Amino acid sequence: MARSQRPGSLMGVMAISRRRSKPPRRPLTGRVVAITGGARGLGLAMARAVAARGARVSIGDLDAELAAAEAAKLPGDAAGLELDVTDPDSFKRFLDATEERLGPLDVLVNNAGIMVVLPFLEAEESLTRREIDINLHGVITGMRLALPGMQRRRTGHVVNIASVAGKVGVPGEAVYVATKHAVVGLSEAVRVELRGTGVELSVMMPGLANTELASGMSAGRGVKIVEPQEVGTALVDALERPRFEIYVPASLSGLLRLAAVLPRAARDAMNRFFQTDQIATKVDKTARAAYAARASSGMPPAEPPAPPSVEPEAQVTEVEVQPR
Repeated sequence: MARSQRPGSLMGVMAISRRRSKPPRRPLTGRVVAITGGARGLGLAMARAVAARGARVSIGDLDAELAAAEAAKLPGDAAGLELDVTDPDSFKRFLDATEERLGPLDVLVNNAGIMVVLPFLEAEESLTRREIDINLHGVITGMRLALPGMQRRRTGHVVNIASVAGKVGVPGEAVYVATKHAVVGLSEAVRVELRGTGVELSVMMPGLANTELASGMSAGRGVKIVEPQEVGTALVDALERPRFEIYVPASLSGLLRLAAVLPRAARDAMNRFFQTDQIATKVDKTARAAYAARASSGMPPAEPPAPPSVEPEAQVTEVEVQPR
């Protein structure tokens, strides 16, 4: 062995690391994958990607009819079920029904979420609470319900969908940023608690994606909009070769790691250069209006409505939307 390649030398360690860097893939064939907020956007793209690799997929969404319709289009065994991630009982029913129809849960993808684009002081408290309930509490609920069974079986994988907004501050979407930072931190902590249990945990951080959530927005200078299929491909790769952090595109990893070690003034200059400060402040509100209305559809009224005198009003159906 050359001097620089001796065991214990820096080059020797790097050579060993390279040899071990790509473990064998774990086939997805037959694995049961549950995806929250899976009837549209990134959730649906991920459902299609894992189903194409032979997984048995359960789509959970507030729009149960759409979930069932999209599940029927997937190859192999699939289910489309009603799910409200803000309701622990609904989440439990979803996971129970998934296992009854498809078998023990192998993978939970906590994907459901909404993004409010408004200056921090202009967002109504009820909408802020809804954003936190879906984006953060929904992830917490999903993990608390799915992990015990995985630990008993000593196998399983949870993937929490965060965002690059979980690593940077983006003005105009402050609460969304807060929830995604929280999902990243939550995942960091729970990952350590899961060591030795046989259960994997990953956190995915896509850039702004070409879904309804990004309506009226642009990704900034030099950064392209992520296509949903890219996120699906990244999920497949992470499930077949588990790792903790998943950036989409992968090039974002280097930029974010560089920004993390820069002084504050240099980081601010970098954000201005890439126009991070404009992503959610220069928005086409007309193009975004339909998404904004749907994202807030589950908000309670400011005051309780008066009791109906003759017939109760028809319930408005909520629609869950996807994170970027």
